[in-house]
Amino acid sequence: MHVQVARIGKPHGIRGEVTAQVFTDAPEDRFVPGTQFTVEPASHGPLTLRAARWNKDILLLSFSEVPDRNRAEELRGAKLFLDSDELEDDDEGWYEHELVGLAVRVDGRDVGTVSALQTMPVQDLLVVDTPDGEVLVPFVEEIVPEVDLEGGFVVVVPPPGLFELNREA
Repeated sequence: MHVQVARIGKPHGIRGEVTAQVFTDAPEDRFVPGTQFTVEPASHGPLTLRAARWNKDILLLSFSEVPDRNRAEELRGAKLFLDSDELEDDDEGWYEHELVGLAVRVDGRDVGTVSALQTMPVQDLLVVDTPDGEVLVPFVEEIVPEVDLEGGFVVVVPPPGLFELNREA
């Protein structure tokens, strides 16, 4: 299974460097020279990382296959993926593909299904499809104390009103 770790932004300079929007909590482990990324759209890759460096809060990447700014411009918006089998297991984290489809349980009853995971700067959000509409649940231990991949569910202890927001009066 491929896991998205970044999206390529605009070119930086004339030597083929690009900015990257990072979608991993361990960029120092994912963006190591020599790493080969699967790219979407496939016509842009695969790409082999030549170098990675931080410029203030922006990650800059250069690839062996990207010699200049013109080629870098063609990559704008491309998504970078790594094979999840090659990534180290994280006992405290989950990938989106592991969470999507899990039943959401509140007080022992199913209230919806996880449809996505939104990675945000401060905290991640579970997107839950319910009969009353979509609910965004902060993916923190106090609100989501249990994730049971084998059992196919997550337990949610929502703050008052969270699942009532979209209900019709």
